[in-house]
Amino acid sequence: MEELRVDAYSPPEIAKRIAAVAEKKSGLDFFRMFVLAILAGVFIALGAEFYTLVVHDSGLAFGLNNLVGGLVFCLGLILVVIAGAELFTGNTLIVMGFIERKVSARQLIKGWSIVYLGNLVGSLMMVLLMYYTDQWGFHGSMVGGKALLIADAKVNIGFLEAFMRGILCNVLVCLAIWLAFSGRSTIDKILAVIFPITAFVASGFEHCVANMYFVPMGLVLKGQADVLAAAQSMAGQPIMLSNLTVAGFIVKNLIPVTLGNIIGGSLLVGVIYWSVYLRQFSFRSLFWVAQVGFRLIFLFNPRELAPSRIVANFSSFSDLLRGKPTRRRPLPHDLTTLIEEDTEKKDS
Repeated sequence: MEELRVDAYSPPEIAKRIAAVAEKKSGLDFFRMFVLAILAGVFIALGAEFYTLVVHDSGLAFGLNNLVGGLVFCLGLILVVIAGAELFTGNTLIVMGFIERKVSARQLIKGWSIVYLGNLVGSLMMVLLMYYTDQWGFHGSMVGGKALLIADAKVNIGFLEAFMRGILCNVLVCLAIWLAFSGRSTIDKILAVIFPITAFVASGFEHCVANMYFVPMGLVLKGQADVLAAAQSMAGQPIMLSNLTVAGFIVKNLIPVTLGNIIGGSLLVGVIYWSVYLRQFSFRSLFWVAQVGFRLIFLFNPRELAPSRIVANFSSFSDLLRGKPTRRRPLPHDLTTLIEEDTEKKDS
């Protein structure tokens, strides 16, 4: 029988609990994992919808408006933590189980992929439901206008800026999850979540799953004349919406934010806490973790975005995770080099 305690779990205990939970999560079958991921997408979208409704005309100063928005957005992660769901950004902590050899590379990548897809499906389901509620027409379509402005702002930030905001966002999200693991009661877990999530939202950081709702909602509303007029009135100037497209969403926001979220959660929280509380000292293991980290950071080097290079880089990264030796040769940085190499092979 487990000892009855009311104090919070200590950090070393939290690390052990997360590693154990990572193993259980990775063992879920496809159906359970996918359904729980859909629920997480729905929950985060509910928080995003609540945020949009509250901040659209609060009349507060900039900082206070962001603070209130952050507080109401907490609904999403509270539902994930208390009701139970699989959220991609929180699941980056599964890397602790991977480093502990409780989770295989195949389980890690498979789990992340299923959960990411499920989060997207849940978010898009909420976009569809919210569109047909006509809630965006509330207050003279100003609710929809605010949703449109939020979406447009998210696709007009630079790649590096979105990447860095994604890192900082998931540092705070995973710290919220970490703190929630310290709690023994529902109230403990809710209070643990509130401050880190409020901080990331108020600070304007980027969360890939939240953006799976925010940006598609803007995409479905940009054709509504009343919403566009309300958005222009709120902005005080005409808005172009030239980047508010499916391609703009994926390239300018979703890719850099997702990469930032992975690095912020897995490396800056998961790996660091593993190295402090779970690591058995070994220079070899530290070198391997450093290799994985740097390979992940440079996986999408801007000069490596040719499709053939992306495939090669992912293959090399997968081999590293599985412990396979990689070929030592210089990596070409553009398609011209690849074409030249192919031509030389054919000539020989």
